[in-house]
Amino acid sequence: MIHYKTDEEIQLIRESAQILGKAHGEVAKRIKPGVKTKELDQVAEEFIRDSGGSPSFKNYHGFPSALCISVNETVVHGFPGTYELKETDVVSVDCGVKFKGFHSDSAYTYPLEKVSREVLDLLERTYESLYLGIAQAKTGNRMGDVSFAIQSYVEQFGYGVVRELVGHGVGKDLHEDPEVPNYGKRGKGVKLEAGMVIAIEPMINLGTKNVVQEKDGWTIRTSDRKPSAHFEHTVVVHKDRTEVLTTHEYIEQNYSYKWRNKSR
Repeated sequence: MIHYKTDEEIQLIRESAQILGKAHGEVAKRIKPGVKTKELDQVAEEFIRDSGGSPSFKNYHGFPSALCISVNETVVHGFPGTYELKETDVVSVDCGVKFKGFHSDSAYTYPLEKVSREVLDLLERTYESLYLGIAQAKTGNRMGDVSFAIQSYVEQFGYGVVRELVGHGVGKDLHEDPEVPNYGKRGKGVKLEAGMVIAIEPMINLGTKNVVQEKDGWTIRTSDRKPSAHFEHTVVVHKDRTEVLTTHEYIEQNYSYKWRNKSR
């Protein structure tokens, strides 16, 4: 069942999303070689709680942390721990915030400064595909229009679109209906209507689309161990427009490596 949000509920998600965006910004300041991923997790959780929210992911079906931190071939759901970042890593940071009963959810993949041009292109194009998907998330379209926009763009570069993991509705629950796949056909799927709040999150692999789950029951990695990219926004469909509720603004301000659009 899809829960259509009232203006008041959308405002609460908007407020949640501001805390989330600023938490991402605090993490962005600290992403550099030698930093342990658990240190990033601690920074995010402390900021979220100090801001009056709670981390959506922590204890969600037993997940132990505030952040999912997924490095290189890990697509999503990586555990923060003692791993120290290296200058050739790409690092996906996925976070959710619950505030006044409503969740927001967003993700960003960081390249460290010695990442190859090939991997930077993967990140750039995955980021672009997120916004192509958002552009199709409007009243009267169908979910397949969003999915097709993402898939058709990234597959022209030979990338793999993960099938097993999809975006989702967001609201009082972190994961609600409808599902938001990153692959599909135009004109198919659920009709988009005003009041729908969804998380659009392309998960795109440099190589094969195939993934495997590690023995911890959470971590998802590419089967060929090539890098993956993941970007996510929570958006709301209005009658006459689409609003991006989450923000990467604080990430862009605070991350020291200004990597986007370097070759374009």
